[in-house]
Amino acid sequence: MPSMRYVAIVMALIALGLDGIVLPGASAMERDKLLSDPGVYGTFAAFQIDDEWRRLDQKTRQAHLSALKGVVERHKDKLAIDTYLLRGLSDHADFLFRLHSTDLKDNQQFLVDVLATPFGQYLSSQTIFNGMSKKANYVPGFPDQMKADLKVPSDSGTYVAVIPIRKDADWWMLPQDKRQAMMQEHTEAALPYHKTVKRKLYHSTGLDDFDFITYFETARPEDLHSLILALSKVKEAHHNKRFGHPTLVGTIRSLDQLIEVFGQ
Repeated sequence: MPSMRYVAIVMALIALGLDGIVLPGASAMERDKLLSDPGVYGTFAAFQIDDEWRRLDQKTRQAHLSALKGVVERHKDKLAIDTYLLRGLSDHADFLFRLHSTDLKDNQQFLVDVLATPFGQYLSSQTIFNGMSKKANYVPGFPDQMKADLKVPSDSGTYVAVIPIRKDADWWMLPQDKRQAMMQEHTEAALPYHKTVKRKLYHSTGLDDFDFITYFETARPEDLHSLILALSKVKEAHHNKRFGHPTLVGTIRSLDQLIEVFGQ
């Protein structure tokens, strides 16, 4: 139920003739929780648009894309849905959905419904990653100063990269204290880029062919480049059996911006 303060603000805006303004409500707060809480399922789904799509007239393309927008509208109460343009920066696909929900089948149903639209008939699924957010395993054992440094917010940015990682069997057989020491070295190498490269980790073992999905967001691609180089030099990196393959690179775009690109 809305708070009395929220109701009062809305009533005041109506009195001023500003009832068209949309205030942040429960859905916005729920989105924040989905993006920050542990135990949330994340799905990355990248799609390629078939060549046949370009042969359609613009009016038909716009109608098909409107149906896609309708699917997003129907699901947005259960999911946090983010969209990205990959075309031009990645040869794996044209665009990407990043989905967050508390129930993995909600992510699945959204993608099933997308593919059932007229637009979906022109899509081929190139990559789907599944993972979940968890509480940090190693951060509680880090020095206090390092933990304080990690609490500094990272800047958002236009560019994104999604890199899946698979560890070798030796990594999982190491005792906790040795993995803890290596992850502390990993974090020390990453800290110079903490402010300019936003990161989110998803655990994928058993949900995908990978062990982790790493999501990076930055306004400075050169800092992402330097970060990955720095992380490749630490001991923990020797246990990366697979790093990328595929690596998805793109830019953050709203759904309306994607529709404008693909509707042309």
